[in-house]
Amino acid sequence: MRSYNQYCSMARALDLVGDRWTLLIVRELLTQGPCRFSDLRRGLPGIASNLLAQRLREMESAALIARHDEPAPVAATLITLTDRGQDLSGVVRELTRWGAPLMLDAPNNDEFRMHWFSLPLRYLCRDGTPDEPATTVRLGDLHDGCDIIAEHGRVDVRRCSSDRQPDTTVAAPPQVLVQLFTGQLSLRTAMTKGLVVDGSTAALERVLPGKGQTDV
Repeated sequence: MRSYNQYCSMARALDLVGDRWTLLIVRELLTQGPCRFSDLRRGLPGIASNLLAQRLREMESAALIARHDEPAPVAATLITLTDRGQDLSGVVRELTRWGAPLMLDAPNNDEFRMHWFSLPLRYLCRDGTPDEPATTVRLGDLHDGCDIIAEHGRVDVRRCSSDRQPDTTVAAPPQVLVQLFTGQLSLRTAMTKGLVVDGSTAALERVLPGKGQTDV
């Protein structure tokens, strides 16, 4: 692990998390929760297995992650963030917020995973009808997606679960999702640009950032 050799808290922090892929590994563990090595590989297209293994060893030495052998029926070694690693959630949140404007001009050949969208959704969504019964909007599917749960004025975004029955399921090109959930595209126009809603349209409208979006 390279060091800046500077007596500065920012430099010392970057000694641990400034290497390529490290913060994206943190992103995966924040969005997926405890997961297998193979789960991390699927969420990190472009990383070689040996480099991922190296980064995980470095993060374990820095007490950012831990490994746990789970008994049957899981019967696998799961990788999870430690409390120290969880403390990076604020850093990841701010980088996600800061980078949001860059999403509007992204190359068309960029890789995309639906579950990556779960982090920005945590501060983009709101419960527009808090007096209504709880509702769940699923983006993507159980293999790659997230559930937006609105209840009593609060919104939670979680990994998709087979124990949760969504009121509606949504699929769309990533650029359309970004424009829809940042209020730049109305739901009606988004549906002409590839947004597919399977279920209650009202459930989706409930968690969008606000009424009267302006189309771009």
